[in-house]
Amino acid sequence: MSTGLGFYLHQPFAQHALIAAGLISIACGLLGPFVVTRGAAFAVHGTAELAFTGAAAGLLVSNDPVAGALVGSVIVATAIGLLGARARERDSAIGVILAFGLGLGVLLLGHYHGFATEATNILFGYIYGVSNHQLVILLAIVAVVIVAVAVVFRPLLFASVDPELAEARGVPVRLVGLLFLYLLAVTVTEAAQIVGTLLVLSLTITPAAAAQRLSARPAVVMSLSVLFAFVAADGGLVANLQHPSVKASVFVTFISFGLYLAARAAALLVRRSRPHAHPADPH
Repeated sequence: MSTGLGFYLHQPFAQHALIAAGLISIACGLLGPFVVTRGAAFAVHGTAELAFTGAAAGLLVSNDPVAGALVGSVIVATAIGLLGARARERDSAIGVILAFGLGLGVLLLGHYHGFATEATNILFGYIYGVSNHQLVILLAIVAVVIVAVAVVFRPLLFASVDPELAEARGVPVRLVGLLFLYLLAVTVTEAAQIVGTLLVLSLTITPAAAAQRLSARPAVVMSLSVLFAFVAADGGLVANLQHPSVKASVFVTFISFGLYLAARAAALLVRRSRPHAHPADPH
């Protein structure tokens, strides 16, 4: 029996994986530009890592690591929003929360006497084990992200670019920032359960950073960010199906980084090709 790419693409596990990667790309691609503009890359990392703590709590309380991870992500977002309200305090606050949260997760897991692989798997994910239930949850999260970004786009962009001026103009900067953290936390936590924390970083930060190299227009940046995330995620999965000996995460991260380097190179070429202004000749 042939086991080439065509064979795999007809299998439900591969189809579910590609759909899940596409949905994650949309959510991460939309939120990524705001993450980069707000300097919140560490928040993505911290939230993804602390999904493990929420999952451990969910296992211990109700034997439901998924619900625990999602509830925990909201708690983490609230803590980051309150303790790291000021930009210069944000990284240190996230570092403190991350260290405490991981320690708490280990403690909670030590009191759980069943199989804890569901909690630890959140740190690594398993893209080829996506269930119909997870696809429904992902679809709901993507829909919420799209609606929320559309509703708060202008105040969120203003508060991300110049929070002091936005606050002076009456924008509820703290409230908008907290809403953004909630969206980011829930999206990152659900994505981490499927693709793992490594790929969450690759799909949230790198495509957005590449997109910002190619345009300064927010709509264009967001569109390119989604496109780059999709190419990296689904392209990496297709490459993995063709070459199963190499993990999907390797292909996804390599494609994502390659797109970033290509965007930097393209931006540099555009700048060099522009004619330089010369002072007028007085004669």
